[in-house]
Amino acid sequence: MTDRPPEIPGGAQLRTIAMPRDTNAGGSIFGGWTLSQMDLAGGTLAAERAGGRVATVSIDAMRFLRPVSVGDEVSCYCTVETAGDTSVAVRIETWARQRGGKAPEKVTEGLFTYVAIDEDGHPRELPPEETG
Repeated sequence: MTDRPPEIPGGAQLRTIAMPRDTNAGGSIFGGWTLSQMDLAGGTLAAERAGGRVATVSIDAMRFLRPVSVGDEVSCYCTVETAGDTSVAVRIETWARQRGGKAPEKVTEGLFTYVAIDEDGHPRELPPEETG
């Protein structure tokens, strides 16, 4: 496991602060909240690649590495792993940095797959990938 966030052009796809309303019964940030942030970030990148609407169809290899605390700055870094005829697989790493500027730590990672959909919610072909 690397000790610093990925170097992705443009930086994190999503950055937010974990708030008290997002805690579980144990006082840490609810895993479902973290998962939803990842889905928002990955869906944004997938929609850019798909040129329109996408729907999440699977989450593979999800791992929680350490809890997120209230006040942590949470950043999701996304890369397109593969793109098929209608689907886009996005690898997402989520990093958290405690208040006070400590170095960020990876808190979770996963592979999310999205399918491009048309206005009726049916799968559609991805547009050709832009080069240049």
